[in-house]
Amino acid sequence: MPTKNPSAPEPPERKKPSSPGLRERKKRATRNALAEAAVRLAAEHGVENVTVEAISEAAGVSPRTFFNYFPSHDDAFVLIDEEVGERVRESVRLAPADRPPLDVIRDALTDELDGFEQRKEFWALQAKVLQRSPHLIQRGLQAQVADQRALAAAIADWLAAGASATDATSGGTRAQSRTAGDSLFPQLLAAIAQTAVRVTIEHWCDHPGEVQLAATFQEVFAQLAQGLPRPPG
Repeated sequence: MPTKNPSAPEPPERKKPSSPGLRERKKRATRNALAEAAVRLAAEHGVENVTVEAISEAAGVSPRTFFNYFPSHDDAFVLIDEEVGERVRESVRLAPADRPPLDVIRDALTDELDGFEQRKEFWALQAKVLQRSPHLIQRGLQAQVADQRALAAAIADWLAAGASATDATSGGTRAQSRTAGDSLFPQLLAAIAQTAVRVTIEHWCDHPGEVQLAATFQEVFAQLAQGLPRPPG
């Protein structure tokens, strides 16, 4: 039986992103309140009948405050939670270099599942609003593409950090052999992650009371890790 080298370093633990301060938590709460007010009003009255003033009043802030969080009226209906994205990207950048890439993404997103579950009603209402207002879909897609590119950049940073550590011990041969494929991989992994989250939430919302969000999420990533084999039967 092989013996463990007492001088060998322990595998690094996954670091957690730093917790936001009070000011950041207040800003996040205000942004979420505005988005929820916008979506609820739009679900009841239609997007075209909801004004910035009405959204601001429902959220308990001034119209001027609204524009501190959203550049336009329509942006409030297609909220991409920037704080969640930032935490996911930070978690990716802090991940141990020797972790499988798919596991790194899964673990970073798992930390956010509680927040997704708490906002189930909001996601359902938002989907309803978008279906009724096709002009918002393009804006939502633009926001998703920007979020995906930001995640790809974080993945690239993580990969580069790991490659730099490898270069330091191998004389830099890896740095000289990098190709365009190195930039393709982060984009692909970020797109897979975004699709996995969307499919998980859609499946969970479409089967209320039948499936659990966390279990569905883990099943999605388990199938991805297996290479999407054909289902039995």
